[in-house]
Amino acid sequence: MSGLPFKPDDGGGLLFIRVTPKSARGQIAGLHTGADGKLSLQVKVRAQPEKGKANEAAIELLAEALGLPKRSFAIAAGATDRLKTVRIAGDPVTIRQKLNDIIQDQSS
Repeated sequence: MSGLPFKPDDGGGLLFIRVTPKSARGQIAGLHTGADGKLSLQVKVRAQPEKGKANEAAIELLAEALGLPKRSFAIAAGATDRLKTVRIAGDPVTIRQKLNDIIQDQSS
């Protein structure tokens, strides 16, 4: 994989996601490249984009996919936008590997 929408740091890292609410089913749908060239992880959720429900659903989906507790995730930027930055607490090497695995599964 040439690039991941993940910026590691000492305590985990920042994951850049693009959330699509009101989707037919909740899923991680691979990578998305925006018009500006920025890479993000496409996350589709069934929840409505109101009162943080779509954010909660996105965090639940990410937590399950990465095998981490929901408390390890926090919206760092973009709480009301489609494009969000999520802070993930944990081992950055493990997080990067799990993200790589998820994206590889999507492309096969």
